[in-house]
Parts: sequence; C-alpha cells; structure tokens
Amino acid sequence: MLASLLVLLSAVPSDAQIFHKKKKQNQSTDASNTAEPDKILYNRAMADVKRGRHEVGRLGLQTLINTYPDSEYLAKAKLAIADSYFKEGGTANMTQAVAGYKDFIVFFPFLPEAAYAQIQVAMVHYREMAKPDRDRTQAKLAEDEFQTFLQKYPKDALAPKAEQHLREVQEVLAEGDFRVGYYYSVKGDSRAAAARLISVARRYPLYSKADTAIWMLGNIFEKSERKDVAGYYYAMLARNYPLSQRTADAKAKLIALKIPVPQPDPRAQARMLAEQNMPHPRRSMVRKSLGILHSGPDVRMAARIGPPNLEPEAETASATDVLSGGNHSTIGGGSGAGTTGIVATITPGKSDSAGATAGAETTASPEENNTGNPPAATDSNTGTNPAAASADSAPATTDSTDGTTSPAGGATTDATAPATDGAAKADGTPDASQTGTAADKKKESSSKKKKGIKKIIPW
Repeated sequence: MLASLLVLLSAVPSDAQIFHKKKKQNQSTDASNTAEPDKILYNRAMADVKRGRHEVGRLGLQTLINTYPDSEYLAKAKLAIADSYFKEGGTANMTQAVAGYKDFIVFFPFLPEAAYAQIQVAMVHYREMAKPDRDRTQAKLAEDEFQTFLQKYPKDALAPKAEQHLREVQEVLAEGDFRVGYYYSVKGDSRAAAARLISVARRYPLYSKADTAIWMLGNIFEKSERKDVAGYYYAMLARNYPLSQRTADAKAKLIALKIPVPQPDPRAQARMLAEQNMPHPRRSMVRKSLGILHSGPDVRMAARIGPPNLEPEAETASATDVLSGGNHSTIGGGSGAGTTGIVATITPGKSDSAGATAGAETTASPEENNTGNPPAATDSNTGTNPAAASADSAPATTDSTDGTTSPAGGATTDATAPATDGAAKADGTPDASQTGTAADKKKESSSKKKKGIKKIIPW
C-alpha cells in the first residue's frame, strides 16, 4: 500500500498547478466588443425573459426604450414587453398584455408585427373565455377582436388560425343562446324561445346545432298558427342543411303545408360533406372526468370549414324585440331563403312612419317580395294590414290657404283661420285655440294607443 502511494506521488509532475474556474468577463465593458449598447441591452433582456425572469427582462426593455428612443430595437422592445406579460399569465398580466399590444398597433400600424399584435389581443380574450352558460363578456370581446383581425389582415399568414378560433368562439356564443331558447321552449314561452333561436339561425349558420334551432323555429310558428312562417324555416332547413337528420322531416312538413320543396344549395351540401369527413379532436377519459374542474369551454364540435360571420352584432337587437321581416342571406352564398332572423324594434309610446300605433305587434310572412324581404303581415282578426288600416282611418288633410298637408292622426286646422291663429298673444299668454289643439292631439294619441294595444300577435 505504501509502495503504490509512492509510485502515484512520483508520477505527479513537480510543476503541477491547481486550475481555477475562469471568471466570466462582462462583454458590454470589453474593449474588443464593437456591438451597439442598445443591442446588448436588448439581447440581455430577452435572455432574462426566456429564462422566466419576466420582471427583470421587462425592466431592461423599458430601460432600452427610455435610454435609446431612436433605437432600431424600439418596436421589438415594446412587443417583447407585451409578450412577457402574455407568457407570464394571470388576470392582471393579461390586462397589461392587451394594453401593450394595442399600444404597439397604435405606434407601429404599418409593421408586419401589427397583425401578430392584433391576433394576440384576441387570444388574450380567447384564453379567458368561459363556458356557454357563464359570463359571455370575454367571448364577445374575442369575437370582436378576431373579426377585426380578419377584416384588417385577410391575407396574413395568421388568418387561418384566426378563422378557426373565431368559429370556436361563435360555437360557444351560439351554444349559450341555444340553451336559453331551448329552456324557454320547454317552459312553453314561445315568444322568448323564438327570439333566442332566431339569433342563432341568423348570426351563427356554422353552429353545430343550427339545423335543430331552425327546426324548433318551424315547430314554434306552426303551433302558433303561422304556417307561412313555419314553411319559411322548413324551407331554410331543406335548402341550407341538406345532409341534416331533420331535413327529411322538414320536407315532409313542406309537403303537408302545400309549400314547394326547395332544391338543396350545392355549396352548402359540399360544405356539410367536407365537415363530416373532417376529423374532430376526441376527449380522453381522464380529461372528461376532470372537465368539471376546467373553466374553459369545450370547442370540439366547432366547425372546421366555412367562412365565419364577420358582421358585428347589432346593438339594438335583444331577446324582447318584436318579430318582423329581415334580410336574407344563405350559408353557401346562394339566393333564396337564408339564415337571417326576423327581428325588429318598436319603441313604446311612438308610432312608425306607416301610421302603425305603438304596441301594435306584427309578424312577417315568409314569402319574399321584390325587395328580398318578407311582406308585411295582416291582422289575424280583420284580415287587413294593421299599418294600412291605421293610416286610412286617420287621413291627412290639406290646408286650403297654403297647400300644406297635416300628418295623419293629427288635429286639422280651419281653412279660413288667419295665419296668426294659434300663435301666442302679444302679452305672452297662449291663445285659446292653441291650448285646445294640444288637448285634441293628446286625446287623439291616447285613443290610438289604446286601439293599438288591443291588437295581439298571431299566436
């Protein structure tokens, strides 16, 4: 043992030295470094962000922005700060990310990265989107931002990704409206159910249950003794959803109602066939069992083919709006009965331009006229058009002195009255004829309003 130890010691050279780890040299202060200081600061900050030190990295990027306002890395630094908030996650950080991306779009709208910033804004709301039966705020914001991206950058490389995410967002929104409409239908409130289902059929033709919603609309109007409107929706189902399981029943309904069965739209048929052949992601048993703990919606049934709706929702439309005629647009872009719902608004206490009084609720016929909209419906009690009847009952009168026409339903003036009749007196007191005219107008308006309230909807 001692001999072997001596042999090992003899093998060690006499000039052996202990080597220490070489000290890392600061590249920014090295005399041989010729790189720009803003580039060094940017690279160091990006390295910190890559290693998860987001706060340190953002501090370095902000230092670059404040110290070198004319640097070529200024735009990259602003975008990197927003990306850092996005990667770090959390509600507060997501809010900062949205603000950062929007600032980048404002200051650098013509850079290629502006499209990336816009889709990142939409992705922030997409990640925060809740289930269909929960708060819809984030889903509506995501829909608006994806629509903005596709309208501003339709040919960008990220456009297919934005289209697919928009289909998924609209699937969630349509599912929420469909559940509410189905609930009202089960409870027997046909009016509220129709308002919700019409919104689904009009705005979300790519929804996975759009054919079911249209079928339910046909049944609702058929039970309400509006077979013409029911035939309109049955024809829509037969035309725009030819491969649906309910198409055969819709055609049978049309035959029973003695309404011509429309030919299926070739583009809609090709879209549905391609959609059926498109593979959809499946959910594993583990994720299915833990789905109750997942706050995000299930978008597996969202469409994979077809252009999503790029039109924003009308702010005046609501579930309590009165049913009337609407625009016609088909899924495949063809003509004829489309997926547009029947929604119009009547303000209580006011009369429309046709003379229909406030509170008189009308529905539209599904038959198209020359303008492409369903014609006005007739009163179910008298068989006459309520608007026309109201206008005829209060004809306009013409003043013989100046030839002007007074509005229908208003108080008429005496043809022999002087020009100053009804005006205020010189002492400031109103004339008796003026007060009498105002009282007559109020009485006439009250009488018309009572008559209009008595008119009921067809069902």
